This record gives sequence, structure tokens and C-alpha cells, in this order.
Amino acid sequence: MTVHRLKHSFLANQPGIGIVYILLLAALLLASASLHAEIYKYRGSDGIIHFTDRPMGGGYRLIWKSAPSVTPNKNNYSAIRFRQNKSILTPLIEQAAKRVKLNPGLLHAVVMVESAYNPQAKSKKGAQGLMQLMPDTASRYGVRDSYDPRQNLEGGARYLKDLLNEFEFDLKLALAAYNAGENAVRKYGNQIPPYPETQNYVEKVMGHYQNNMKGLVN
Repeated sequence: MTVHRLKHSFLANQPGIGIVYILLLAALLLASASLHAEIYKYRGSDGIIHFTDRPMGGGYRLIWKSAPSVTPNKNNYSAIRFRQNKSILTPLIEQAAKRVKLNPGLLHAVVMVESAYNPQAKSKKGAQGLMQLMPDTASRYGVRDSYDPRQNLEGGARYLKDLLNEFEFDLKLALAAYNAGENAVRKYGNQIPPYPETQNYVEKVMGHYQNNMKGLVN
């Protein structure tokens, strides 16, 4: 841990510089480590002002705290990694979409909601990888390693395209089936099943897809 120090008299005489220093420290904390950071202040008996991101005992006062971050991640997956992965995976997503004749924006939307571009994502139910393929689905589409981005995207894209064909290109039904299974959609008379998770899923994917269609995928 690094403790940053400035003379108290220096801060008192030049408060603007002190504020700039604090802001720079905050930026460094956010950029270097995590999405959530705090800055504590302590004045020692020698008149030295201490700034740190981790208080060392009593007497430290919290002077700055980052806003709670709403991150598009799973499994403690950072926003920095999210952006990096999205950039790296975009060509693979576009290739997979082109091979099965899907709009890349749709595939981006599914990947976003399913895993937030985390190739190592795994759900409590056992769904794996970028498009959260269940083992049976992965096997059906010849995916040997669901954590391999190329294989996962290929299998997921083919599955989604088959669902679109099955439900006569009704995108919302295809997405509902992707989330809850084909049988669930059929059970409710080819309607989106009344499951809150599935209904929210369809709404989220459609929202991202609509944004992507406006050219917001970058």
C-alpha cells in the first residue's frame, strides 16, 4: 500500500492544488485497480497530511468515495476487462453472425446479456461461455469447449438461428426459447412464458439490439 503525503500548510495556502492532487489520486486509484475506490485523510502530529486508499488504524477520515459502479459483468468481471474483451471479440461475433446470416447487432445483444463478453462466465445452472450454452445444447451443435469463444459463438449463433426458423422469425419468441427452452414456449401456446426471468431477458436483449441497430455497437 502506498501512502501519499503533503504538508498541511501547503494545502491550506493552495487549496486548489490540494483538490487537484486529491482528484488525481482518485483517478489513479480507479484506473489502476478497481471500479470502486475511497480516499482517506489523516493529519499526523508532525503536521503532515496523509492520503491513502486504505486507512491504517483510527483517526483517518473518509474524504472521497467513488459512486457505486453498475458493471456489465458477472463473476467479479471488471469493466476494463469487459471493454477489452468486447473489442477483441467483435470480429469473431461478426464472423459467426455472417456465417448463419444473423444481424451482428443481435448477436452482440445476446452476448451482452448472457455473459457481458466474459468467455469464462458460468451460471449456477451450468450454462457456459459467451452465449451461456448448456452442455446438452453445446453437444448438439458440436461445441467441444464452451469456453472457447469461437466455438461458443458458432454454436450459440446456430442455435439462435434455428430458434428463429422454428418460431417463424418471431424474434421475441426465439429469445424466450433461448432463455427458457423451446418446450416452455410451446407449452404456453407460442407465447413468451410467464417467467419473470425470461420476460426480463427478452426485454433486455431487445433493448440492446435496438441500441445496436442505431449504430451504438463500437
